[in-house]
Amino acid sequence: MKKTFWITNLLVITAIAVTACSTSNMAAEQQLVVEQLPEEASENKNEGTAPIESESEQSVQPESSFPTWYSTPLTDVNTGEVFTIEENLGKVILVETLATWCSNCYKQQTEVARFHDLLGERDDFISLGIDIDPNEDIILLTGYVRKNGFDWFYIVASEDMINEISLLYSPQFLNPPSTPMLIIDRKGNAHPLNFGIKSAEELINNVLPYLDESVK
Repeated sequence: MKKTFWITNLLVITAIAVTACSTSNMAAEQQLVVEQLPEEASENKNEGTAPIESESEQSVQPESSFPTWYSTPLTDVNTGEVFTIEENLGKVILVETLATWCSNCYKQQTEVARFHDLLGERDDFISLGIDIDPNEDIILLTGYVRKNGFDWFYIVASEDMINEISLLYSPQFLNPPSTPMLIIDRKGNAHPLNFGIKSAEELINNVLPYLDESVK
């Protein structure tokens, strides 16, 4: 009887030990699965997603370039000098589009001449007349400015330049009787003025603020 009792107890103890080991192994396996889940979830989360670039790897947007006509070689009909707007950046430039047949243009240019007298000589300022009539040429423009004593820069625009001016500043800049004018500041930014004839005093008021600016 005692022998049977001890055998029975031994079997019970063995069964309990086996069950405990099995439970322990299952818990360990479950813990291992739980510990691995974040890594797997992280891998799944990153699937199909482009890696984030570091600050040094991110592309830098290039600075916007100046209009093409700024770098176009221009020939002054008064002196034959070849120059570009780009090489004169840092100066203030007063620009007028015109045609030799335009009476309003002539009136505006007489005001520009008077404006020059009020402003005085400055090495940081340029006036530029641009003939935008495709039917006019250097010979015609040269005779016009010399006859009227307009001694600042004058050029005949190419077809590409005419088209670009129209796109940049509006087609009205190709209508000489509206006396289109703009100011290019020291940094190269263009500031169109109101249409219509501007007096010398109005031009002074428009130009001086840009002359007072410095290039930073």
